[in-house]
Amino acid sequence: MKILCLRGWHWRSILLLLLLYPTMVCASQEKITVKGQSVTLRQVIRIIEKNSDYTFFFKANDVDGQVAKNLNCEGTVQEVLDVALKGTSLKYVIKNNQILLVPSKTEEKKTESQSTQQKKQRVITGTIISGEDNQPIIGANVWLKNSAIGTITDMDGKYTIKVEGLGGVLTFSYIGMKPQEVLINDQRNINITLMPDTEVLDEVVVVGYGNQKKESVVGAISTLDMTKLKVPGSSISNVLAGQLAGVVAISRSGEPGKASAAEFFIRGVSSFKGSATPLVLVDGIERELDLVDTDDIASFSILKDASASAVYGVRGANGVIIITTKKGSEGRPKINARAEFGVTSPTKMVDFVNSAQWAELYNEAKGMEYYTPDDIRKYRDGSDPDLFPNVNWADELYRNTATNQRVNLSISGGGDICKYYVSGSFYNEGSIFKNVQDKYDYNSSINYNKFNFRANMDFSLTRSTVLNINLANIYEKAFAPGAKKNDIWGYTFSTSPNAFPVEYSNGKLSSPSANSGNNPWNLLVHSGYQEQFWNSAQSLIGLTQDLGDLVTKGLTANVKFSWDAFNTSTQKRTKNPTRYHAQGRDPETGELIMGSPVATGSDELAYSRESEAKMTTYLEASLNYNRVFAQKHRVGALFLYNHKLLRKLQDSDKFKSLPYKNQGIAGRVTYAFKDTYMGEFNMGYNGSENFAPGHRFGFFPAVAVGWVVSNESWFEPAVKVVDFLKFKFSHGLVGNDQIGNDSRRWIYEPTIVSGASWGYGATGNNGGTSSLRIGEVENLNVSWEEARKTNVGVEFSLFGKLKVQADYFYEKRTGIFIQREGLPDIAGVSSKPYVNLGSTLNRGFDGSMEYAQQVGQVFLTARANFTYNRNKVLDNDQPAKEYAYQEYIGKPFGKGGSYQPFGYVALGLFQSQEEIDESPVQTFGEYRVGDVKYQDINGDGKIDTYDRVALGYTNLPEMIYGFGVTAQWKDWDINVFFQGVGHTSIFTSGGTMRPFTSGNLERSAINADLYDKVWKTTNTPEQNANAIYPRLSMQNGPGSSNNNQTSTLTMNNGRFLRLKNFEMGYTLPKSILNRTFIKSLRFYVSGNNLLTFSKFKLWDPEKGGGDGSGYPPLRVVSFGLNANF
Repeated sequence: MKILCLRGWHWRSILLLLLLYPTMVCASQEKITVKGQSVTLRQVIRIIEKNSDYTFFFKANDVDGQVAKNLNCEGTVQEVLDVALKGTSLKYVIKNNQILLVPSKTEEKKTESQSTQQKKQRVITGTIISGEDNQPIIGANVWLKNSAIGTITDMDGKYTIKVEGLGGVLTFSYIGMKPQEVLINDQRNINITLMPDTEVLDEVVVVGYGNQKKESVVGAISTLDMTKLKVPGSSISNVLAGQLAGVVAISRSGEPGKASAAEFFIRGVSSFKGSATPLVLVDGIERELDLVDTDDIASFSILKDASASAVYGVRGANGVIIITTKKGSEGRPKINARAEFGVTSPTKMVDFVNSAQWAELYNEAKGMEYYTPDDIRKYRDGSDPDLFPNVNWADELYRNTATNQRVNLSISGGGDICKYYVSGSFYNEGSIFKNVQDKYDYNSSINYNKFNFRANMDFSLTRSTVLNINLANIYEKAFAPGAKKNDIWGYTFSTSPNAFPVEYSNGKLSSPSANSGNNPWNLLVHSGYQEQFWNSAQSLIGLTQDLGDLVTKGLTANVKFSWDAFNTSTQKRTKNPTRYHAQGRDPETGELIMGSPVATGSDELAYSRESEAKMTTYLEASLNYNRVFAQKHRVGALFLYNHKLLRKLQDSDKFKSLPYKNQGIAGRVTYAFKDTYMGEFNMGYNGSENFAPGHRFGFFPAVAVGWVVSNESWFEPAVKVVDFLKFKFSHGLVGNDQIGNDSRRWIYEPTIVSGASWGYGATGNNGGTSSLRIGEVENLNVSWEEARKTNVGVEFSLFGKLKVQADYFYEKRTGIFIQREGLPDIAGVSSKPYVNLGSTLNRGFDGSMEYAQQVGQVFLTARANFTYNRNKVLDNDQPAKEYAYQEYIGKPFGKGGSYQPFGYVALGLFQSQEEIDESPVQTFGEYRVGDVKYQDINGDGKIDTYDRVALGYTNLPEMIYGFGVTAQWKDWDINVFFQGVGHTSIFTSGGTMRPFTSGNLERSAINADLYDKVWKTTNTPEQNANAIYPRLSMQNGPGSSNNNQTSTLTMNNGRFLRLKNFEMGYTLPKSILNRTFIKSLRFYVSGNNLLTFSKFKLWDPEKGGGDGSGYPPLRVVSFGLNANF
C-alpha cells in the first residue's frame, strides 16, 4: 500500500525510495516467538521490543502481576499480543511503531463504578505536546504529587486523571523532557507543553576528533541548535552573524550563489598577512561550509581556544568549525519533506540625482551656466529623451524583487544491521538583474541552481564492528551576463543620468561619445551570457571496532578514508555589438543624426572556456579510550594519525600541479574526578611541505583544567538557586600554515628573474640592469604562524531556567610572514625578503545566555550572545615614524591585512575667506570658501601628511551580538531574532560621493544625498553652515584635491541593529492528521533582514565603505511547509 501511495510523488522521491529499499527490508518485522509455562507480561513486552521496531507505553500497576500460563505462540506482534493479553484486563492500541496498553472497557466501567463511592472526586483532562515540534507526546506520565494516583497519555497525547478533594499538584514528565508541576486549583482542563531537557540532550558535545561529556568539557566550544537557524539563501555562512558567541560574520552581498558567501571569523582576526578563516570539517573531513545543506546537519560546533583546537596543529590557529551530518536510527522509515517559496528584494538601493538636478550641480561646480534653464526643463519634462535623457540607471537595470524556491526530502530509518539517512534537495534563486525578454533565446540575468544529494549508512557487521559509508554530491549551475558583473555595477554607479538613453528610440544601441567606456544596459543584456558549473563529489568510508572484549573495556579503533573530487567549468558566449552616440536631430525630419558608430562590433557570440579540477584524499586512523573507574574516575585518551593529499588536476603551473601533502599525529588525555575536577592535555604534531626540510613539523600542546563547583557537597544549599557552576582555564599553542604569499609553490626557495634594475651603495642609486638575477631570496627558516592562546571561562545555570556561558580570551600571534620593511635599498636586493617577523595581540570576551519559562500555556525561550575582540599590531618591521601617533604599531587591523584607516581631522567647511586666512595652510592645492578645513595635529602651521592620524575603526566590527525570543502556544509558534554590530566605520569614497573629479562628465553620477546637503553658492548662510558635503569642484580645479582626502568628514558610524529573522508557524492539530498518513504538517511564513536600524542611510551599512556599489544584501520573505510521514 505504501508503494502505491508514493507513486504520485515526484520522480526524485521514487528514486530515493528505490535506493532505500534494501535497508527498509533490513528493518522489516520478523515473526515473534514466545514460549513458557509461566511468562510475565513484562517478559512478553521485552521480547517484542527486542525483536521488532515497536515501543510499548503502559502504566506499571496495570502490567505488574500479569502472568500468562503455558504460553506457546509464534506469529506477528498482533497475534502474540492477542494470546498474551487473553484473560487479562488489558487491551492494546497500535499506532505507527508505538503500542499502548490500556484497561479494557469492562475494567474502565468497574473503575468508574468504584469511583462513584469516592467523595469530592474531580476529573482532570488535558493534552501534552512536545515543545520541539508541537506534536502530542505518547506515554507521558501524569501523577498527583505525593500519591499513587497517576496515568499516561494516549496516542493523541490526551490524558484523564481523577483526583480527590481540592488543591493538589500534578506532575508531568517524559523521557528527555523537563518535568513540570502545576497547581490544580479549580482547573478542569490542563494542557502542557514539555520542553527538551538540555541537561540530558546536551550530555555529549562534539570536540576535535571525538565526543566528550558536556559537563567535563573544559575547552571553549560553542554549539548551534540547527532547528533555530533560518537560512533563506544557499549559504550557511550568511546567517552565522549573531548566532554564536565568538563568531564574527559579515554579509557584504546578496548575489545568488557562491558570491553571497559571508566573511566569517572566529574571535576576529589575529594575522594581517596569513589566512584568518577557520578550518571547516564536515564529518571530520576538510570541506567547504556552504556546500552542506542545513537540513542534513545534526550538530554544529565551533572550537575557539587552544585546548579545543590544538589537535589540529598547523591548521587550528584560526579556530575550527565541526559539522556532523545526520544518521539513521532504528525504526520504520521516517520521511521529512520541506517546500519553500521566497520573494527577495534589496534592503537598500543607492539613490542618485536625476538629470535636472545633475545639471544644476554641474553649473554650481563649473561656476557658470553651462546648462541653460531650457536644457534643464527638457531634462525634467522628458520632451526629448534621446538628446536630453533622464535615466535612473539603477531602476533601468534592476528589478525590485526576485524569487527563490527550495525543496528538501529526506528518509531515515533502519534495523539492527543497517541504519540509513538519505536526502535530496533542490534550490533555485533568481536575481534582480533585468533582461530583454524574448529578444534573445537566452536569459542573461543571474540565475543560480543547486542540487544536493546525501546518503549516510551505518552497517553493524558484528556486535562490535560498525561500517560507515557517507556519500554526497553537490551540483551547482549559475547563469550570468557575458560582461563582468563588477563592470556592470561599476558603470551603473558611475554613468551620468543625462549621458545617453538606455537605447535610442530608433532601436540603435546607445554608447558613450567615445569608445572608452560602456553603457551599463548593454553590458547587462547585450553582452551575451555565461554558464558556470560546479560539481563536488564527496565520499567517506569508516570502520569502527569496539576492542572492549579483545583488549580492554572502553577502547575503540577507527579508520576512515575519504575521496573528494571537485571540478568547475565556465562557458562564456560573449558579444560586442555595434553602438552609437547621437549627434543631434535633422531640423527638417526630426530624425536622429547618428553618424558613424562609436564602436563597430558583431552580434555573433564568441566562445571561450575555463576549467579547474582538484582531488583530495584523506586517511585517518585512531584509537579512543573512555572509561569510568569506581564510578568516580573518568579517564579518556586519543591517539590519531592522519594524511592528506591534494592534487590540482588542471593547473598549468608545473609546480602547483604537483601534489600538496600534509600529515601529522594528534593526542588527547582527559581525566575527571567525580565529574567535579577535570584536567585535559591535547597535542598536535603536524607537518606541511610548504616549508623547508627540517622545518616542516611542529609540536602544538595545550592544557586545560575545570572545576564544577556545583558538584561540591558544601555547595548543596545553593543548588536550588545556582544549580550548575563551572570554572575553566586553558592555555596552549596552535599553528597556521596558510601564511600568505601563495603565488609561490615553495616559499622557502629562491627565484630567478630577468630584466628590471637593482641598486646598491650609500644612496641605493648605484647598480644597473641584468638579464638574470636573484628575485626572492632563499629562506630555509620559513615556518608557520604560532598562536599562543589563553582562555578563562565560567558556566552557570540559575533556577534551572537561565544558562550563561562567558569566556575571556587572549591570543598572541607570532611568526607572521611579512616582507622586510626595515631593509634599506642599499642592501642590493631586487626584492625585499619575506621573513616570519610580524606579531599581533588579540583579546576580548564572548558569552551566551539562554532562558526558558512557561507562562500559562505559552512556553517562552530567550537567547542572546555577544562577542567583542580588539586586536593590535605588535611588530610589522616598519621603520619608526617621525611622529608616534602615525605608527601602525599598537593600532588595530581588519580583514585582508588592512590597517586602521589614517586620515585628517576635519573641523568643518570654510565659511569665509577670513577664516581661510587665519587658518594653517593646507597643502593639497588651491582651496576656497566651502572647502574642507583640517586640523593641524603637529602644530607646525601647515596641514600635510604629518597631520594624518588613525580614524575610527577597521573594516571588521569589533563587536557583534544577537538576541531573540521564541514563543509557543498550542499549535502556534513565533520566533524573533535580532542581530547587530558595533565598533566599525564606513568611509565613503568614489565618484558618486566626489562628483566631477574624474574629468569624464558621462561617468559622473551623483549620490542623491548630496543634492540638498552640499555647500552651494546659491544657499543661504544658514544652509551652508549646516552643509555636510564640501563645495563641488571640477577635476584639477580648486578644492578637488583638498576635498578628496580621507578624513572624519568621510567617516561614518557603521553600527547597526537588524531584525535578522521573524518566523510564525502553525502546526495542524493531530485530530485532523489522524485521518491521513501525515504525522505532522507545519505551515510557516518567515522574513529575513526585515528591518535595519542605523544612522547610516546611504546604503545598507553591512556593505561597508566606498560608494555602495555591488549587489546589495537582500530582504527575504518566505512561505513554506514542513511535513513528516
